[in-house]
Amino acid sequence: LKNINGIFKSGELTAIMGPSGAGKSTLMNILVGYVSSGMSGTIMTNGHPRQMKLFNKLSSYIMQEDMIQPNLTVSEAMMVAAHLKLGDELSREDKEAAVEEILDTLGLSACGNTFTERLSGGQRKRVSVALELVNNPPVIFLDEPTTGLDIVSINNCIQLLKDLSRQGRTIVCTIHQPSATMFHMFDVVYMLARGQCIYQGSSHQLVPFLSNCGLNCPPTYNPADYVFEVLQLDVINTMTNEIQNGRIIKLDAPTKSEPPRSKLLNSQDTTLGSDYPSGRKETMAVMPNVYGAESRALDFPTSFFQQFCIILGRLLLQKMRNKTALWLQIIHHLFSGLIMGAIFWDIGDNASRPFENFKFCLCVAVFMMYTYVMSPILILPMEMKVLRREYFNRWYGVKAFYLARTVSTIPLTLTLCMLFNTIVYTMSNQPMELSRFAWFSTATTVLAIVSEGMGILIGVIFNCTNGAVVGPSVMAPILMLSYIGMGYGVKTLPFQVILMKFSFLRLALVSIVTTLYYHDRTPLICRDVDDTHPYCHYKDPTILVRDLGMSGESTLYNLIGLCSYLLLFRIAAYFAMKFRLTNQLRSHIISYVHKIIKQR
Repeated sequence: LKNINGIFKSGELTAIMGPSGAGKSTLMNILVGYVSSGMSGTIMTNGHPRQMKLFNKLSSYIMQEDMIQPNLTVSEAMMVAAHLKLGDELSREDKEAAVEEILDTLGLSACGNTFTERLSGGQRKRVSVALELVNNPPVIFLDEPTTGLDIVSINNCIQLLKDLSRQGRTIVCTIHQPSATMFHMFDVVYMLARGQCIYQGSSHQLVPFLSNCGLNCPPTYNPADYVFEVLQLDVINTMTNEIQNGRIIKLDAPTKSEPPRSKLLNSQDTTLGSDYPSGRKETMAVMPNVYGAESRALDFPTSFFQQFCIILGRLLLQKMRNKTALWLQIIHHLFSGLIMGAIFWDIGDNASRPFENFKFCLCVAVFMMYTYVMSPILILPMEMKVLRREYFNRWYGVKAFYLARTVSTIPLTLTLCMLFNTIVYTMSNQPMELSRFAWFSTATTVLAIVSEGMGILIGVIFNCTNGAVVGPSVMAPILMLSYIGMGYGVKTLPFQVILMKFSFLRLALVSIVTTLYYHDRTPLICRDVDDTHPYCHYKDPTILVRDLGMSGESTLYNLIGLCSYLLLFRIAAYFAMKFRLTNQLRSHIISYVHKIIKQR
C-alpha cells in the first residue's frame, strides 16, 4: 500500500475491490488489526486515534471461510455466543429473545433446530453474520462474503448486509469480481490497484469519474469489469491523481431518508409481544464515546470462570453428539486391547519367557503414545480456524479455551484407558493385585495425557499435512531413546542415562516395568523347567529389571518425571496457541527479528 487515504461511514455498505495483488487483503488486515507493525500511518475512529483493544471489542471480523462450531444447532450456537458476548448484561430470557430477533431478521428462524453442518452455503454465511450480531457491533468487516455462493444467495447476502448497514452500522467487505447488479448494490466502492487508491465513492458515480479520466465505459459493460480490463500503469496513475489517492470521495446527490433504525430488540420494541418487556441496553449500532475508559471496561464481557464453564459445556456437548468419533475410539481401544491380550496371553508370571512380558510393556506404552499423539495433530488445525475467529472477535480469552479443552478430554481419556488396561492386564495374566493394577493404569493414563499434550503442541504449530509428517518424525527418536541401555545391566554408560531422560516414553516404560516386577513381587513360575533344563534364571523378578538397565529405578520418581513432561508440553502448547492468535505479540517479535537481522 502506498500512502492511501479513505473513509468508511456508518450506515453505509462499502466494498473494497481490486485485481489480484492490488492490496485488498493487506488493507483489510490493517483495518481489522491483524497487521500492526511494518507500516506507518494513522487510523482514526470518530476523530480519535484508534485504540486497538477497544476497537476489537466494538468490531467483528467475519472471515471468508464459514467456520462454525459443528454438532450444535443454530439456536444453541447463537445462545453460546450470547452467553459469551453479553455476559450478565441480559437475563437468559432476554438473550433468547435477542437471538430469536436476530434469526428472524436474517431469515434463519426456520433453521433454529438445524445442526450447523447441515446448512447450505448461504445459510452458513448468514449464521456467521448472526453470531457476530449478538452483541450488536457498530463495525463489521467481511472477507469475500460471496465466495462459494450461487447468484441468488449472493444477492440475498449483499441485500442482507445493506439492510444491516441501514441500522447504523459501518460494514466493509472485500469483493473480487462483482456482477453489475451486485456492484450497484454497494453504497460506496473503494478500488485499489498496485497498492494505490484509484477510486472511492458511490458505485453510480464510477462511470462519470471514468469519463473525467478519459475512459468511456460502454453502456453494455459492467463498470467494475471495465475498470480492471483497462488498468495499465498510465491509467492507474491518472485515476490515482484524479481521486488524489483516496482524499476525494465521489458521492451521489443527497436525498432525504429516514434515520437508521435498529431492527434488533430494544426497550421500546413491541414486535415480540408483552412476553419480552425489556431487551438490549443498547441496540443502536453506533460507536460509543468511551475513549479514556478504564482498562477493565475493555475486558471480556464474562469472567474467566464463566468463559471456562460455557466453553467446557459446549465441548462436552459436541463430544457426546459426535457418535461416530466416539464409537471409533471405543472400538479402537477394545479391539486393540483384545489383539494385544491374545498376543501376550498368560505371560505375566512366566519366568521362562520374561522378555515376552517386557515386549508387552513396550507395546502398551507405544500404543498409548501413538494413539493420543495423532488425534490432536489431525483435529486441532481445524479447531484453530474457529478459535481464531472467536478469539479475535473477543468471545473469550485463550486461557479459558485452553483449560476447557484440556479438561474436556479427560473423562473420555480415563474411560478408554481403563477399558484398554483392564483387557490387556487381565488377558496377559499380570499380578492380580489392586494396588499394582492402579499403578499400572496410572502410568499408562499419564503417558496418554502427556502424548496428547505433545500432539496439541504439534497441532497448534503445524497444519494437518505438515503435522502428520512432524508427529511420527518426533515420535521415532522418542521410541529409540526409550530402550537405550537395555541389555547393559548395571553397566549402563553415563551418557546413556542422560539420553534416556529426553524420552518421556522411557519414563513411562520404567514406571510400568517396575510396577510389575518391584514392590515385593512374588517369585515367577518357571513353566518350562524339567530334568533336561533344571535352571530358571529369571525366577527372581528383580534380575530381569537389572538386565533391562532399570535397577534401582523408582516407580514414583519416574511418574513425577512423566508429569513434568506433561506440564512442559501443556505450557508450551498454550504459549504456542497464544502466539498464533495474538497478532500484536507476533508482529512485535517479527519486527524485532527484522531489526536484529538488519543491524547485522
